[in-house]
Amino acid sequence: MIQRTTASVEARSPARDPDHSVPAWQSLLATSITSPAELLQRLGLNDLALAQQARAGHLAFPVRVPEPWLSRIRPKDPDDPLLRQVLPLAAEGESHAGYVRDPLQESDATAAPGLIRKYRSRALLMVTGQCAINCRYCFRRHFPYADHRLSPAQRKHVIDTLKASPEINEVILSGGDPLAANDRLLAGWAQALATVPSLTRLRIHSRLPIVIPQRVDEALLAWIQECPLDVVMVVHVNHPREIDDNVREAMKRLRDAGVTLLNQSVILRGVNDNADVLEQLSEALFDAGVLPYYLHAFDPVAGAHHFDVSDDEARGLVRKLQARLAGYLVPRLVREVPERPGKTLLDVGMENPGTVEPVKR
Repeated sequence: MIQRTTASVEARSPARDPDHSVPAWQSLLATSITSPAELLQRLGLNDLALAQQARAGHLAFPVRVPEPWLSRIRPKDPDDPLLRQVLPLAAEGESHAGYVRDPLQESDATAAPGLIRKYRSRALLMVTGQCAINCRYCFRRHFPYADHRLSPAQRKHVIDTLKASPEINEVILSGGDPLAANDRLLAGWAQALATVPSLTRLRIHSRLPIVIPQRVDEALLAWIQECPLDVVMVVHVNHPREIDDNVREAMKRLRDAGVTLLNQSVILRGVNDNADVLEQLSEALFDAGVLPYYLHAFDPVAGAHHFDVSDDEARGLVRKLQARLAGYLVPRLVREVPERPGKTLLDVGMENPGTVEPVKR
């Protein structure tokens, strides 16, 4: 039985190091690359046309690339799949029919400032608008984060709203990236959420342990281990080269702290629209102790049309994965459709018997 204690969102954070130094992850976040020119220069990509495209794309959605991510990008390769996820292009300024600023209609699902309610048993809490990395395909690249900054009174209102909704048993910390917030704030939220009688799970959706694995430090692990709710973390990895030794170590520390680890990916043109890459990704995730969970069909967000992969093509890729991988390594292909009661599972059908890959002996 979960023991609940009364706590405010302003609760004290876990103990800090005696020297009160800035955590390593915050230093890495603060020194992220924010200029397209610097990004290209660091990678030895001095092509004038590419630089002009990058500057044009940067205007509408800023660049943010931390050093740990930069270290995994292949120098002098303009088509590197990790670079493609963060490099702005002039194509972001193009308009395409059906590509909108709020493809999931989240503005219609706001239960209270900072609290989005799309499903009956889960609610999403917008902890911060900050991210460790600005993914160019982000479905929230136009989200009005300023409207969801919470005062202490509004934080209390969030807790009161949850207490008045006993059908909610899980809260999802999101953003932005919730782990871009400091551990004092996060520990306070965890303690306050634990006072909601109906809650049994705290889910954290974060890319930070992948982008800056140093984020998984003692302060983070301390409040997670003290949280009386079951903690699930859904990380976001799209390509196997995002997983290096530091990421594997971060995942191990989270598992040792009792966190259930899942991954969600987005199917992206030029990044992972390839069965070999997706197969390698599932194997690399499982090797790191993370279970493949969702493969999201592309959300038609304005400014990201160049990443689009059709649902039919995505289905074909998943069928190939089914023929190559154990079932638990095949992520579910889903689409989030506004006003539906949950994720929509896309039926991938059966591989044409004449096209099934032969069994290797």
